[in-house]
Amino acid sequence: MPPPQDRRDPTPDGPPSPATAPPQPARRRRGLLVAAGVVVVALATVAVLLATGTLWPTRTAALRYPVQGVDVSAYQGTIDWDVLAGQDIDFAYLKATEGSSYQDPRFADNWTGAHGTDLLVGAYHFLSVDSPGADQAANVIATVPRQRGDLPVVVDVECYADYCDAPPPADAVHEVLDPLLAAVEEHYGRPAVLYATRDWYERYLADAYPENPIWFRSVATSPDLVDDRDWTFWQWSARERLDGYDGDEQFIDMNAFRGDRSELEQLLLP
Repeated sequence: MPPPQDRRDPTPDGPPSPATAPPQPARRRRGLLVAAGVVVVALATVAVLLATGTLWPTRTAALRYPVQGVDVSAYQGTIDWDVLAGQDIDFAYLKATEGSSYQDPRFADNWTGAHGTDLLVGAYHFLSVDSPGADQAANVIATVPRQRGDLPVVVDVECYADYCDAPPPADAVHEVLDPLLAAVEEHYGRPAVLYATRDWYERYLADAYPENPIWFRSVATSPDLVDDRDWTFWQWSARERLDGYDGDEQFIDMNAFRGDRSELEQLLLP
């Protein structure tokens, strides 16, 4: 319904009366309030799109790389690997172990299922700074088969528990990480890939481990390593949605490889 007409007669000559035109400051305030409301609505819309994975700031840049892959753990639950593999991905990394004694409960099924597809497959280990590196290597070796043609093992170097608020000294991390990397390389015949968040990369990996390919997590911007090193894998999203899995986690991590498929195949275990 249209608003009622203003029955007051405007001044015939000269500027409109206050009844028909608010003063300039009031008009400015109204304009600012409208603009602020538009900004709030726009920010809320973007927040919803990000939360649902519909919009992701790195997607356009990441999809310029033709070789894409996922990483999964028990949180993705039961995976139909034929369905997952049919969605423009080339590789999959599966969580295998953590620390010196933990094995992901879905690893064995995921390992078998992923190998039944055309995907290139690898396993990753979550580093703990609370147990010796040699013991963690033994856990990896006992859990992850050494198969020719698989992707190299990944060691995930990122914070957990209290270490997110109080990161450990660099010496403590290297004391665990160095023997773990040495044992993994000796057993599998390839240097392990090092996965890291920006914070832990800069604290513990920058300007070190030149033989180990870097898998860098950067989900808000394109990857830019502080030591100007080239990344090999880039985790560009933690909130993608693909078909083929049913678990507690509704999202799946997406990763780009810096190169083509033939270059990725050069990393495979001999």
